[in-house]
Amino acid sequence: MNKNLLTAIATFAACVSTTYAAVSAEEAKQLGGSQLTIFGAEKAGNKDGTIPPYTGIGVKPPSTWDPKFPGQRPDPYNDKPLFSITATNAAQYADKLDGMLEVFKKYPHFRMDIYPTHRDFVMPKYVQDNTLQNATACKAVERELKLVGCWGGIPFPIPKTGNQVMWNHLTSYVTFNLIGISEVWVVPPTGDPVLVDRGEILNNYPYYDPKQVGPLKDNVAYLRFIGVEEAPARLAGNKTMLIDAVDQVNIGRHAYVYATGRRWVKLAADLAYDTPNPYSGGTATMDDSRGFLGALDRFDFESLGKKEKFIYYDNYALTDRKACTSEKTHSSKNFPHPDCVRWELHRVWVVKATLKPGKRHIYTKRMFYWDEDTYSAGQGENYDAKGNLYRITTNHAYPVYEADAFMPASNTFMDLQTGLWASSGISNCAGCGYRFTGLDFPESMFDPSAMAGSGIR
Repeated sequence: MNKNLLTAIATFAACVSTTYAAVSAEEAKQLGGSQLTIFGAEKAGNKDGTIPPYTGIGVKPPSTWDPKFPGQRPDPYNDKPLFSITATNAAQYADKLDGMLEVFKKYPHFRMDIYPTHRDFVMPKYVQDNTLQNATACKAVERELKLVGCWGGIPFPIPKTGNQVMWNHLTSYVTFNLIGISEVWVVPPTGDPVLVDRGEILNNYPYYDPKQVGPLKDNVAYLRFIGVEEAPARLAGNKTMLIDAVDQVNIGRHAYVYATGRRWVKLAADLAYDTPNPYSGGTATMDDSRGFLGALDRFDFESLGKKEKFIYYDNYALTDRKACTSEKTHSSKNFPHPDCVRWELHRVWVVKATLKPGKRHIYTKRMFYWDEDTYSAGQGENYDAKGNLYRITTNHAYPVYEADAFMPASNTFMDLQTGLWASSGISNCAGCGYRFTGLDFPESMFDPSAMAGSGIR
């Protein structure tokens, strides 16, 4: 056999079989010490004092919070912006804006109100303990597309590769069960927002089952989602189910849809990758959800380390109708109304994603910026085949009062080429909101056959 061919085969086999463990036992001792939090973030603030030290203290509910309406969460800080960034001074902050600088160039009326930075959140003791276990136990195998030996915590608290950072984002802690009602709006360049969906959602995170002791099974799902549409009327009763596993090689995503008009359940294998998100009005792909949600196999992910960046954070106004209504949020062309959005300066992990040769996606390059504390808050900036910034996806995230958790509740999608923007999951609408539940949902709920059986029409 040709010597070069033998070398190529050996190299390929080595790449396929490479196992990426986290860190040594000695390095893992840093977690929870004087420098790093249990989740691997830097405890200290920055030298300018614009990012504070990690407090390790949760957020207390303000007196205006009504537990009878837990999904409507008033701002516990009630602070004022430190300053605003506009087109006239954006260049001064270019190193902390990245792709957002293009937004100022395209929309001179865009504004970012910068608020004091907070790092006030905690996670349950079992998540902390499991994260410490993962530091030396959790591994990414088969081209880093599958997790093995992991406990129900952050997989890689001291990430070494781009894929590890992305796994931390995909499995970022929310809770075990989350239910709620939210809306999806699309705003065309002319204004006049359109309600494309209102419905009830259930998010179940088996990866974080508090009853699980020891390493998780290699086929566990990190997310199971069920959405039931209520409006508009022509779609009422339609359902979508998504199940994403930590094994993206042998299992991957299972997606199903139930259409009331046909009364059957259909396997929807195309609800992945760059398939247009059916509820985004053409502003996002399926894997744009939560900044990024889906398989890692079409891109090479390179970790570029950490930097300071302005990102959405503590956006309580988007959960509190008294602070900012859904109508006001969507009354602005091209982007959410600036009065309803809060930006803070945070340290973020930077990951550059480059489309693999021979793979297909409408984005050829993607830049991801994930909050070092939670991996939930952050932003995705997506580029087209010509290298132009195409779309920006932002996560709205905040700590909740009634649980040790951090909520990545919703997204906005901005399409810079069409001028369209959309929101998904914003809960400052009448009757909307997310809440945690201690209910145990039976496995039968996540069987696609149950979708038709529970159909309302």
